[in-house]
Amino acid sequence: MGTVKVSAADVKKLREATGAGMMDCKKALVEAGGDFDQAIDVLRKKGQKIAAKRADRESTEGVAVTRINDDKTLGVAIVLACETDFVGKNEKFVALGGEFADIALNCDSKEAFLAADFGGMTVADKLVEQTGVIGEKLEITAFEKVEAAYVGAYTHIGKIAAVVGLSAVVDNAETLAKDVAMQVASMGATTLSYKDFDPAYVAAETEARIAVIEKDNIELARLGKTLKNVPQFISMSQLTPEVLAQAEADAKAQLAAEGKPEQIWDRILPGKMERFIADNTTLDMEQCLLDQTFIKDEKKNVAQYVNTYGDISVASFKRVTLG
Repeated sequence: MGTVKVSAADVKKLREATGAGMMDCKKALVEAGGDFDQAIDVLRKKGQKIAAKRADRESTEGVAVTRINDDKTLGVAIVLACETDFVGKNEKFVALGGEFADIALNCDSKEAFLAADFGGMTVADKLVEQTGVIGEKLEITAFEKVEAAYVGAYTHIGKIAAVVGLSAVVDNAETLAKDVAMQVASMGATTLSYKDFDPAYVAAETEARIAVIEKDNIELARLGKTLKNVPQFISMSQLTPEVLAQAEADAKAQLAAEGKPEQIWDRILPGKMERFIADNTTLDMEQCLLDQTFIKDEKKNVAQYVNTYGDISVASFKRVTLG
């Protein structure tokens, strides 16, 4: 039985459909006896073999992509991950990430997304096929969705992406949503406000952070260096009216001990209280979006910036990143 002849047109068609190399497409068509659909299956099986071999590899590179629907009421962020930065920056790989994001926008979950149709196969099968084409482990490592009255997004050099939902549509909502999404991408908030924290979590985190600082201070003291401030608290959720009243009393006692005239205390106390709050709300500054210092104006926090747009609030947000 002679070798199956395959036309250059068929090879080109298979290459366009799968992105596989010319020789791989030719071999697949020969193996499939010239049958186009069977040739795609041959390439997919090759991908399965490579995927099995590379299953234990880390896919910490890739591309983060967002998509917003036409009504600006729905947004999705995904990460198409690969093994190397070289592949992650490849134009075809980035374009594939965009195609996946288009499909993801219409799916309610990562599971539904992986089962969704991609040119006659599932997204999961397309990942396997492309693993064979590219020769690296490919996977969707993040899938996040936001639905709100107005949704905006921001992507940082294809590595970090954030989607933000606003409670209403206002003038310049696009700018507000993008600015807040940029804040999320840059500062990595995990929740909206300190009010969302569980008290047990805050208590455990306080104990752990104080222990780390005290350990650091032992080494700093040994080296004769300035010791770090050991906070009493780490969140505004701990700063009760009683705690703040005591902090103010302590500040007044300090001013009196320093011999500062009482008539100028009112000018000094606000700054001291601001410093006390800043020193004792480090958890909020790290994790709470609305309580963070706004990256575009350090005189405001994010909540104050959002308030400049009127009767509107941040309804929700999601962030995805490589690795």
